[in-house]
Amino acid sequence: MQFLTTVILAVQLLSALAMIGLVLVQHGKGADMGASFGSGASGSLFGATGSANFLSRSTAVCAAVFFVCTLALAYTSNVRPTGSGSVLERAAPAPGATQIPSESAAAASAATVPAPAASAATQIPAN
Repeated sequence: MQFLTTVILAVQLLSALAMIGLVLVQHGKGADMGASFGSGASGSLFGATGSANFLSRSTAVCAAVFFVCTLALAYTSNVRPTGSGSVLERAAPAPGATQIPSESAAAASAATVPAPAASAATQIPAN
């Protein structure tokens, strides 16, 4: 399970870095207006309109992979084995501490336990 979590985390990290890079490479809507006045080059590696489709689709794929990895990591972090190795599970009861019995054991032993007798310290002396 630890290996699967490591792989998912690595894929999530790579998709996040790819998504950041793709967003930074894309140009905004206002960049085309500057290119029409001659201040920027309108040609690009993928063509005038092909870069927007390729880069936006690649960004969408990276975002989908990122969210799937996030959901998978959330699922794997919630799955816990029955014995989690907690210190509280291994702790021995303190000396003199009473353990809480189950309801059926408490009901069975309630009939056999006598009522506590009043001690001499709690009795009020008659005057």
